[in-house]
Amino acid sequence: MRAVVGEDLLEQNFPLVHAVGRAAARAPRLIDLTWGEPSHPKVTLIGKGVCFDSGGLDIKPESGMLNMKKDMGGAAAMLALAHMLMDRGLKLRLRVLIPAVENAISGSAFRPRDVYRSRKGLTVEIGNTDAEGRLILADAIALADEERPDLIADMATLTGAARVALGTEIPPFYTDDDALAAALADCATSENDPLWRMPLWRPYDALLESKVADVNNVSSGNFGGSITAALFLRRFVAAAKAWLHCDIYAWNQSSRPGRPEGAECQAARALYALLVSRYG
Repeated sequence: MRAVVGEDLLEQNFPLVHAVGRAAARAPRLIDLTWGEPSHPKVTLIGKGVCFDSGGLDIKPESGMLNMKKDMGGAAAMLALAHMLMDRGLKLRLRVLIPAVENAISGSAFRPRDVYRSRKGLTVEIGNTDAEGRLILADAIALADEERPDLIADMATLTGAARVALGTEIPPFYTDDDALAAALADCATSENDPLWRMPLWRPYDALLESKVADVNNVSSGNFGGSITAALFLRRFVAAAKAWLHCDIYAWNQSSRPGRPEGAECQAARALYALLVSRYG
């Protein structure tokens, strides 16, 4: 395991992770863990690790900030999944990438209308500092993509729009791979870990256009926010054989059988069953 911390993020070309986390008292970092034989199929798990999200300078309202200690839910779920896979001893070369930051406010905070060149080389205009999760994931996805893995799967508490579309109990997922989507949907049903496929609707790419950069980090419209967030992430995948994005809530609003109120490891059970079926 290694961690790239603070100013080393700039030296090692993770500018978006650095930009999002640089205002916090604790330095931002990218945690990189590998396990398994190099000759085995390569699977990379990426989890959004925003340890607290104030919304940055585009500050969240009080109600929106209340549960933002859970904005690292994607990272927690992916670490749990990695533990399950290693405990099972699957024949994988597993890699786990966790960009870990706090989206804080100070004199050094990144600002709306800033433009940053990402690890992939695409320039990104900041339309809203509260859309920070997709920024840190973009650099991590670009790193993962460089070694052409069989699968990149990312998980993030990314958008409120996903909750508007499907509520808090059914996370949407996105992929271009129809066979992967069908297999994951079957696993979600069998594991009682609900997921629902949503479309990577290419015409909505136009909503991410910027006059000063290759892409804006937020849509110019008010609708389809989970889809446009997924389309933003999709731009950072080029070489991987398959890519999967889960927009999770990671929280139970109230207690249900087997699902106590509070933090919830959404999507990890379904992904575990999928990977076991493929590599077990």
